[in-house]
Amino acid sequence: MAVNVGMPKDVPWHGKTVHTGVYKQTVTGPRMVRRLNIDGDGQGDLGGHGGEQRAVLVYQTDSYRFWAKELGRDDLAPGQFGENFTVDGLPDDEVCVGDRYRIGGAVFEVTQPRVTCYRVGLRMGEPQMAALLVSHRRPGFYLRVIEEGEVEAGQEIVKVSTGPGQMTVEEIDGVLYLPGHTRQQVERALRIPALSPGWQGSMRTLLDRADSDVSGGSSGSAGLTAAAGAPPPGWPGFRPLAVTGIQPESRSVFSLSLAAADGSPLPAALPGQFLTVKVRPEGDEPPLIRSYSLSGEPGTGTYRISVKVEPHGAASNRLRAHLRVGDSLEAAAPRGTFFLAGGDNPVVLMSAGVGVTPVLAMLHALARDRSTRQVWWLHGARDGGEHPFAQESRVLLDALPNARSVIYYSRPAAADRQGTDYTEASRLSADRIPGLGLPTDADAYLCGPVAFMDSVTAALVGSGLAASRVHTEVFGAGPSLTPGVKGSATATAPHQPAGPAGAGPSVSFARSGLTVPWNDTQESLLELAEACDVPVQWSCRTGVCHTCELALMSGAVDYSPEPVEPPADGNILICCSKPTDGIVLDL
Repeated sequence: MAVNVGMPKDVPWHGKTVHTGVYKQTVTGPRMVRRLNIDGDGQGDLGGHGGEQRAVLVYQTDSYRFWAKELGRDDLAPGQFGENFTVDGLPDDEVCVGDRYRIGGAVFEVTQPRVTCYRVGLRMGEPQMAALLVSHRRPGFYLRVIEEGEVEAGQEIVKVSTGPGQMTVEEIDGVLYLPGHTRQQVERALRIPALSPGWQGSMRTLLDRADSDVSGGSSGSAGLTAAAGAPPPGWPGFRPLAVTGIQPESRSVFSLSLAAADGSPLPAALPGQFLTVKVRPEGDEPPLIRSYSLSGEPGTGTYRISVKVEPHGAASNRLRAHLRVGDSLEAAAPRGTFFLAGGDNPVVLMSAGVGVTPVLAMLHALARDRSTRQVWWLHGARDGGEHPFAQESRVLLDALPNARSVIYYSRPAAADRQGTDYTEASRLSADRIPGLGLPTDADAYLCGPVAFMDSVTAALVGSGLAASRVHTEVFGAGPSLTPGVKGSATATAPHQPAGPAGAGPSVSFARSGLTVPWNDTQESLLELAEACDVPVQWSCRTGVCHTCELALMSGAVDYSPEPVEPPADGNILICCSKPTDGIVLDL
């Protein structure tokens, strides 16, 4: 019925500038359709739109009629939903992924449903549009160009072949975004070669989580975000734990052993997870909230966390100076999506400095289970005095039949012995990776400074490891994901929001070390985080995509709108929630 194109442009939005190609205009006459684009068309964010698998977006006139009635609109014109082809027919509940169609001189293949994104709401002037498309099961779909050629409005759409599995766009969209999917549906989706790689990855994640059942039956969709695949927390909010031991591990690192006050066993944590604690400062100041990795053997009924004392670290210095055996420390249940996965393939545990703590817990688990997996232990430290758990890790490695260890000291001290205390007098850096001969089917777990993890990740992938097999843990705030927003990559330290202070409940951003009062001028916790320059990740902003899903350490929230599918137990979606009392977020 119409061919619509448009090049990306900058548009104002919420005080920011968004670079987007969602604004399409209908064109007359033939247009050449090429592998990546229609002539005159473009996408502003190639991470979420465009590319070979999403070259052409299709939406139906029947859905236009539906939305005109549903929204009370009489101004909807072709291209309004950001689509390239406005078509009569081809409903989402009949078109199947893998179907092929000829239009004019070109042949197309259906690859996936539309990606849920806030920009369709921006174009429509309806912020909840992304959620409405999914909940009303009218997403539209993308096409891959099989044969390039000219296309124009008025041409017939001729079906060339039917996709294997006969799985409709509506059905597969519901598998990923709506509750109630079955294992059989996920397996059917994975048997469709035409399904785009991104959606195949999401389906494989759903299947892996079903096999491992690591989520404990949570309701969140593990195919959308790693946060949904973490197990539910062992207890709500914070509880007091007794300090049963304090042990120095290096010049700057010490460990705290923690147990239940009544002596009962604490819930098991997964190897690699962290504990969030409240550190009481002097005076009437609010508590400092910090997260520290669990470094001891999992499943013992007690916990061990390890803390690096930074020169100006308020929490770490106070813990070292004032905490004593017998004291109490408030802690939230173990959390985190960085944990050792099962299997029999090789494991690479790689760390720098205090980044050793979560991978040490993984090493403990492997040694406890007498694992026969091939294990590579790679660690970098300044010298022997700054090498925590040196003897402990050697004992654990000796208990594993297929373990290899390479220790790097960047500045060995005179007393450090090469061949005994360390392997090489150099940094553990990206240029060391190619010469190690690491197995390409390994799962690699990295923890350390961000620059270290970024460079080593690139080196591992360059050496043959699949990017999906490289797992990283960030101690502080994670990277932002703000699709299409210009200038959002500029790093600004988290701060109190501008303007008068709110009068609502406290909101603590645990990873950012910031606590602020809720202000009713914000529509969501996501907006509050943005006002504070706390790094955030989001895409749909309406409770569909789960990109913003994260752990709620304590407190409670209300939703508006309600998420299309609830988050996992113990998690929230910050894009559509507000606090009902004081909360602590893993952000």
